[in-house]
Amino acid sequence: MTIFTDPAAWWIEPFTTNPFMTKALAAGLLAMATTSVVGTWVVLRGMSFLGDALAHGVLPGIALAFILGFDTGLGALAAAIIMVGAISAIPRVSPLSEETSTGVLFVGFLALAVVIMSSGAGAGAGDIDRFLFGSITGVRTADLIRQMVIAVVSIGTAVFFYRAFFVMTFDEVQAEMAGLRPKLTQGVLMALLAISIVGSFQAVGSLLVFAFLIAPPATASMLVRRVPLMMTTAVLIGAVAVYLGLLLSYHFRLAGGASMALTAVVILFVVMLGRALIRALRPAPPDDELPVQMLIANR
Repeated sequence: MTIFTDPAAWWIEPFTTNPFMTKALAAGLLAMATTSVVGTWVVLRGMSFLGDALAHGVLPGIALAFILGFDTGLGALAAAIIMVGAISAIPRVSPLSEETSTGVLFVGFLALAVVIMSSGAGAGAGDIDRFLFGSITGVRTADLIRQMVIAVVSIGTAVFFYRAFFVMTFDEVQAEMAGLRPKLTQGVLMALLAISIVGSFQAVGSLLVFAFLIAPPATASMLVRRVPLMMTTAVLIGAVAVYLGLLLSYHFRLAGGASMALTAVVILFVVMLGRALIRALRPAPPDDELPVQMLIANR
């Protein structure tokens, strides 16, 4: 196999001899950097369901923009803004909680996308699979520029609002007392989440971007504790997932977006199993080193 006999041809040449793979790598790394930084706060705040709902909620905007001949990124952004606004507004005018509102909108937006694409206009609109599962090997220079802008804006905003995000994540009452305006901070975080999803669906599609958003930060949370280090680790893990996923897709002719997403999830389970194995093999501390509460419970 060339992976052993000619490692350079297997590991490096796909990105140096194929321009479409070079662009795919750049697009994947930009998408993963954006989603890993924003996804760290999503994981820490337990907003995974909201992230999943938004990833699917952009579909009606993508479908309409594609049918009408507009930029699909703008359509996705419009749908994300509408969904974020509705999630915030419904609990204010009804007894429904934010979680319930998110669930209802999740189903509603997904059903609307199916209705649009099954209509007469949608039937001849073309292949919608690339919006669902991504088309990373078809990334254009204009797409890379847009992703670069989104990455700079998203990461810059996350750095600027770091203190507000941090305090609100671990003590919302303290955030209110410190004058950090938790509602505004939550709105900014939801806007960042929407922007990161819109900027990444070209690479992995709206159905798989959730793996980019959650898997690397969740893996990092099992390895480190400090938030800045968690973000950095998530980006590095995501970069490895992008690189390995693209190599697998190239050599074995697999779907690029799905390969990257699956690789990120596999890394998560490898780390999880590794931690469990280390804990199982670690010798138990003697009784005098056990916590007092555990000693009392065992008596």
